[in-house]
Amino acid sequence: MKRSALFICCFILMLLPLKAFAHVKWFHGAEAPQKESLDVVLSPLFITVALIAAVILGLLPQLDLSLAKTKPVIRMEARFDGYRKFTFPVLRFGTAVTLLIQLWTGAVFAPEIEVTDVQMYIGVAAAVLLLVPYGLATQAAAIAIAILFAVSVTEYGAFHMLDYGFYVAVAIALFLQNTRFRSFGMPFLYLGTGLSLCWVAVEKWVFPGMSMDIVERYGVPTFGFPAGVFISISAFIEFVVGYLLVVGVLNRFLAMILTGIFIMTTTLFGWVEIVGHLMPHIILVLFIIEGTSFYNPPIKIHKSVIDQIVFVSLNFLFTLCTMILLYYRFA
Repeated sequence: MKRSALFICCFILMLLPLKAFAHVKWFHGAEAPQKESLDVVLSPLFITVALIAAVILGLLPQLDLSLAKTKPVIRMEARFDGYRKFTFPVLRFGTAVTLLIQLWTGAVFAPEIEVTDVQMYIGVAAAVLLLVPYGLATQAAAIAIAILFAVSVTEYGAFHMLDYGFYVAVAIALFLQNTRFRSFGMPFLYLGTGLSLCWVAVEKWVFPGMSMDIVERYGVPTFGFPAGVFISISAFIEFVVGYLLVVGVLNRFLAMILTGIFIMTTTLFGWVEIVGHLMPHIILVLFIIEGTSFYNPPIKIHKSVIDQIVFVSLNFLFTLCTMILLYYRFA
């Protein structure tokens, strides 16, 4: 039974739309995308999929507990536990390489955020400091990344930069690494990345025209679904992944599957996708190495299975509605 459940999870995840994780604004040419009305966003399809996702998410932690007791998963967990000493070096050098590649292309954080001369100097300084194996240099680099992000906010607006809020989490994790608060670094990274994924997913519901344009322009396979249905489901997949990161349910196994999906998206969008998603790739690799042993997920406050299912399901629906309303209000 356990092996069947594991196989089913693998099969479903491998069928996820490969387009689900792309930032549509990187490839959409229209300058003024059309915002969909709220009553259209909250369609019967949306409500149905949301309820189904809430039920599945409520049951997922229980399935995760069962999978955690299988021998293959136990062996995998034991092997990756030995790699945790590489977590911080991967974050430090990965961030440095990401910054240098982005700056080389004339952008920072994302392909559409053009770098200024001042940002170029700050970005190069941050990357060089990350290559210096001293705590103070890393903290200085973290401050430089935060300054880069703040400058981008002043130029593009806080609403736009919320898509890339995980860079703030990266800066916090780097800054805390050599302090007595270092244990908070990875939870910040999980939380920041999860919220960024959720926020980007909402864009596909509020501005479906951008995603529709990409599906048609790049010939993205919709797996037999109508384009509108495919886009909505893709957004749900991305939102669910972000929610799993926030509540601490995205384990190493799921992180590996998602990393594979991320890599396969480059076959559709090429170099722009590589540059734009290099940092999320690195973060997912960190999640594979680190696991969630450091994270005491909120679900643990409930002891009974029913309470845990209700907690996860209702909180998912609350988070979904809240982020949609916030996005719609400020979009």
